[in-house]
Amino acid sequence: MAQFVREVMTAGVAAVRPDASLVEAAQLMRAQDIGDVLVARDNQLIGVLTDRDIALRAVADGVDPLTVSAQSVCTPAPVCVGPDDEVSTAVTLMRQHAIRRLPVVEDGLPLGVVSIGDLAEFQDPQSALADISRAAPSAGPGTGV
Repeated sequence: MAQFVREVMTAGVAAVRPDASLVEAAQLMRAQDIGDVLVARDNQLIGVLTDRDIALRAVADGVDPLTVSAQSVCTPAPVCVGPDDEVSTAVTLMRQHAIRRLPVVEDGLPLGVVSIGDLAEFQDPQSALADISRAAPSAGPGTGV
């Protein structure tokens, strides 16, 4: 059974520059079928930008997502874990901070993300959340399907 974050995380990083527009970030999320991107400068993590951040911190205020930067809407200095941290550490941090995703960072370099779905699959593969997390995405509006 996995004990370390590196064993359960989603490896690889979807990242945007701090000056990327919210449209650019949302297009990357759509292309990768993910709900967040890391905001990084010179491979150093600056923040995390979620689809919810875009909706609530920008679109709901009527700002133009073509002119607003990812850095201005992201959560700066996010709570992170390392690849060699125990899975229980990730669970504790998610509970304490009421967050669903944690960047996995080593020496400031983002390596991936561990999500609540990743942890559900690890802790209880038969749970509804684990089952949902494994499901293939369905075609939605704007996908051309």
